[in-house]
Amino acid sequence: MAESEEEERVPKYDMMIIGHITSDTLEYKGEVTRFTGGAAYFSSFAAKRSNAKICVVTKLAKKDFGVLDELKKEGIEVIAIPSSKTTSIENIFETDDFDKRKAKLISQADPFNPEDIPEIETEIYYLAGLFIGEIPNALIEYLSKKGEVGLDMQAMLRSSGDVSFAFKDWVEKKHYLQMVTYLKADSLESEVATGTPDREKAAKMLYRWGAKEVMITHASEVILYNGQRIFRAPFNPRNLSGRTGRGDTCFVSYMSWRLSHGIEESVRYAAALTSMKMEKPGPFLGTIDDVLARMKTL
Repeated sequence: MAESEEEERVPKYDMMIIGHITSDTLEYKGEVTRFTGGAAYFSSFAAKRSNAKICVVTKLAKKDFGVLDELKKEGIEVIAIPSSKTTSIENIFETDDFDKRKAKLISQADPFNPEDIPEIETEIYYLAGLFIGEIPNALIEYLSKKGEVGLDMQAMLRSSGDVSFAFKDWVEKKHYLQMVTYLKADSLESEVATGTPDREKAAKMLYRWGAKEVMITHASEVILYNGQRIFRAPFNPRNLSGRTGRGDTCFVSYMSWRLSHGIEESVRYAAALTSMKMEKPGPFLGTIDDVLARMKTL
């Protein structure tokens, strides 16, 4: 095959991030503020700041397209598809304990379907879903035939309860995890999916069911299992004022660094970047040099 034809097959992007960007509210001691959130939002900044070439595919009501300006100012390419609603989450903190909150899904944007995915070449399709119903099983199968799939398990397990989020098992997981290269779950999600609170055992079970590289995050550390050994790195934030979005940030920073680095270094890179992100509300806005310096402190 001619060299020019080979060059045309080089992926245009490293990663396509697919997920709802949200318009959320936070109520703290009676004072209400609005902010932009969602896995696709936090992930896009961390990936961009890690020098990954990315585009974001999202769905939200046309009247809310203005929330995407922040991403565009960062130089992130956004493909916005009009939806009947924008995903919105209400967060209520009644005390100073930020681990205790009431959270409720107020509205949910339309689900993603294969026909929503633009014909753009990319190495990884990251399904950055938030709730059950956003990412249909059929989309995982469709994208697995086009490239590597990264999946956040919260999209397959999490729903909205009366006062907080509820979780239920993903019945078809053993079939669809075989189509996933990179899988992320937090300690609660991994227990729901596997039945064990032991994070290492859970990671090994999820690997046996098909996922190639399994990440499980916890308040204290991140671990990753690749079928051969457990890799781990601690989080060392100086404060937790920016803890919202930490799991999304950790997963995408791992995948971004993994594009050109080994697993062990990528896990440490993700832990360092996430530790820095947790110290300041909003998405990660640091540099690679900042992260490399922080890695020396882990």
